[in-house]
Amino acid sequence: MRRPNALLLVLPLALAACDPAGVATGAAAAAGSVAVIGRTPVDAVVSAVSGRDCSAVRLDRGQSYCRPEEAAPLPPPFCTRSLGRVDCWGEPVPGRRGVADGPSGLTAAQEAHRTRRWPGLW
Repeated sequence: MRRPNALLLVLPLALAACDPAGVATGAAAAAGSVAVIGRTPVDAVVSAVSGRDCSAVRLDRGQSYCRPEEAAPLPPPFCTRSLGRVDCWGEPVPGRRGVADGPSGLTAAQEAHRTRRWPGLW
């Protein structure tokens, strides 16, 4: 696991070091943003540029800086009624009606929403 350079995380505070009020303001903004959105302003910029969920809070928890990409979910099993129980298979059985009457997958709009990039500014 590669950790980001600590200098990159402290750079905004170092740039504001010319004015003591600027340091206090930057620290307050970083603390407030961590409390509200779970990432620092630098993390928000990195997340917006990369399109991934990145946060120094994840580093503090011992995880990677950016959240790994999610794999596509497995299709739900096909279940049918049997005498006194329910039987499930990995693929639909021809000529058998499933237990659930609802949709067995995502629509195109739902799939697009599931795989969209964070934060959705583009």
